[in-house]
Amino acid sequence: MEVNVKNVNNVISKVYKDSIAQELGIEIGDLLISINGQAIHDIIEYRFLLSDEYLEVEIKKINGEIYIYEIEKEYDDDLGIEFTNPIIDQAKSCRNKCVFCFIDQLPQGMRETLYFKDDDSRLSFLQGNFVTLTNMSEDDINNIIKYRISPINISVHTTNPELRQKMIKNKFAGKLYSIMERLAEAKIQMNCQIVLCPGYNDKEELTRTIKDLETLYPYVNSAAIVPVGTTKHRSHLPNLDIFNEKTANETINQVHELHKVYLEKIGTRFAFLSDEFYIIANRKLLEYDEYEGFIQFENGVGMISKLEREIQEHLKTLSKEKYSTKKKVSIATGHSAFEFIKNMGQEIMNVCEDVEINVYKIVNNFFGDTITVSGLITATDIIDQLKDKDLGETLYIPRSMLKADEEIFLDNITLEEIQKKMEIEVVPCLNEGCDFVDKILK
Repeated sequence: MEVNVKNVNNVISKVYKDSIAQELGIEIGDLLISINGQAIHDIIEYRFLLSDEYLEVEIKKINGEIYIYEIEKEYDDDLGIEFTNPIIDQAKSCRNKCVFCFIDQLPQGMRETLYFKDDDSRLSFLQGNFVTLTNMSEDDINNIIKYRISPINISVHTTNPELRQKMIKNKFAGKLYSIMERLAEAKIQMNCQIVLCPGYNDKEELTRTIKDLETLYPYVNSAAIVPVGTTKHRSHLPNLDIFNEKTANETINQVHELHKVYLEKIGTRFAFLSDEFYIIANRKLLEYDEYEGFIQFENGVGMISKLEREIQEHLKTLSKEKYSTKKKVSIATGHSAFEFIKNMGQEIMNVCEDVEINVYKIVNNFFGDTITVSGLITATDIIDQLKDKDLGETLYIPRSMLKADEEIFLDNITLEEIQKKMEIEVVPCLNEGCDFVDKILK
């Protein structure tokens, strides 16, 4: 039987053990043609069709033979397969030229995938990516509603149509709020992000944006506000100011006033500033409970408060006898988190007196010293700045310095390579208190 299959992105790359697919004999390399007679164009269609309790799944085997598997299952049962292309279709690239775009500020010679700008609502749903909604057709919007693609993470920046067009440099950028109103009407959940740029979307414009987003609550669940970051590689781009202690403090005061209003009005602070603002302002972060479950954690909102609580709670459970081995270790971190990590290292040493922890602040020479977060530190800077230090038996780094699914730094140096060059074990730690403490104490 000959079948013309155009979408070779439907090739199966993984079959889970004890899954429906494995039971049926579906294998890696097989091609998914259709479900219930409907061709699969992307992962959203696949997930939607998969929700039926009766399926006829058409598969083309590696040898070219076609099989149709009849499957009866529970509503929420998965087939247990993954595809060579996670979204099946080609990812939509970004057509914007944002004044603050970080990718436009990257130097040459980094991992090739870092230079691809995605702006695909399917990746927002699957992987948590933030999208601007500027390249969406009417069909795309209708599909979000039809297939219940929720939640969607949206890069808002401003709800002022003219200002958004100016910042994003896309003639469709001003349509954002009307699209969001349609999604809210369809009860699609949205998380929002605002990259705050002094002189553009701060002050009165920030208040306007937050107020506009709050009118769509609860479908706009929250808004995260992060400060713009600039590298030393933007000489070909427009001038852009960054936040200093004074302007960061002004922004914190502004947002905290809105917190009072929204706590009384809707029972939530709604808009949250990333930890960077408080660090720049030399100011105390919100308390643990004030982050309301850390709904914008991935945007760097409340990371320090959460990790501090987890470390302190975990240290209370430790037995001194269990961790009595004498050892000396080091931690490498960025400028933003340095004081916090140094304090946490001291708390660990107070509990485990036989452990010596040295914390080193890595200056970001690769991107420029205005970039202070740990997740943008390269192996090159770690090697250059720590090669002559007595690091002890192990060097610990935040896992965020590495690619999400691979042990490789932004400058294309692998974890194995940095260990060979530095002649020391380098251990990544998750942003979780238990993992951080247990790996250091082993």
